Amino acid sequence: MTVFRYVAVQAKQASEHQVISFAASPSDILAFADIERVARDRDGALRGFQRHQIASHIKEIRDYLGRDDAILPNPIVVAFITGVTVTDRHDGLVDVEIHLNGEKPGYVVDGQQRLTAFAGISKPQFQVFVSVLICRDYNELRQQFVLINNTRPLPKALIYELLPSVKGLPERFTARSFAARLVDLLNYDESSSLHGLIYQHTNPTGAIRDTAVQRVIMNSASDGAIRQFVNDEDYVGRSFSFINEFFWAVRKVFAPDWEGMTPKTSRLVHGAGIVAMGYVMELLHSRVGALSRNEFADGLSLLRKKTAWTSGRWHFADDDVRPWNGIENTPRDIDSLANYLVREIKRALRSHTRRQDRLRLIKG
Repeated sequence: MTVFRYVAVQAKQASEHQVISFAASPSDILAFADIERVARDRDGALRGFQRHQIASHIKEIRDYLGRDDAILPNPIVVAFITGVTVTDRHDGLVDVEIHLNGEKPGYVVDGQQRLTAFAGISKPQFQVFVSVLICRDYNELRQQFVLINNTRPLPKALIYELLPSVKGLPERFTARSFAARLVDLLNYDESSSLHGLIYQHTNPTGAIRDTAVQRVIMNSASDGAIRQFVNDEDYVGRSFSFINEFFWAVRKVFAPDWEGMTPKTSRLVHGAGIVAMGYVMELLHSRVGALSRNEFADGLSLLRKKTAWTSGRWHFADDDVRPWNGIENTPRDIDSLANYLVREIKRALRSHTRRQDRLRLIKG
């Protein structure tokens, strides 16, 4: 067993956490701490939490560190669950022992690009500061990663993808966490209409932005159908089925505008189109009780000749006529598109109802 020993300073912070700092060589840190990059296993389960390497950024840091006058005042943040013991000395000083027995016990929470940049650089006397956080379990470790990095320019897609696997976050994360969990199911369940189509940090080839689907879910959970499912025992299952069935219907009715398309070639799979169609989904559920793909498809078929997803023009109003790709992912454009789609389907539903009433009168 290898043991790394340091004299450290312990900060007085939250009573349930130990936070200590010491100086160590980058080679030692790389020996006892792992950079666990976010990925999916074969079953689609999320593992790890660090974003992928940014080669250009690492090269810039490495070029700088190669200089004789290079300094690196910012600490590398490392979290431990096991494998570390802290013994009090006096006046805020502690002895730290890190036990390396096969697997690395530490996890790099912040500073992975800086630490990676040291690979291939020979500076044996160079040390960096290490801030150590000792966590109770892996969930707390991930929680700290999200909270520490949420205030920094970390990709929001990565933060949102991690949310479903983290417990105990502030209330402001709750709605987004549920939406992110549902997006995971929609993206990785093979029975899903959106299987593999949603762009996430671990699925960069997806065409549909995860934030757009999350917005559909959050709108529904706040003021729509999903809000009605909240007291159901299978709340997540019913919510998944509702969104899944709707998008199966979308794919069926608007197949030429969907299959193989990207946001640049079709506004249906564009963020504005996805969010706007969420309002159509809610309307069809509230007006005709649609829940299945066939029920949704019956309503969506009334819109088929009223859309311009890949060609033509949108006639939002007499003074607002736009080319098919003249819609951007802005609140104003999303509102314009949603209002138009909802207005047209309401009109079509009224006309359809009148025709049905006339047919019944004739037959009667």
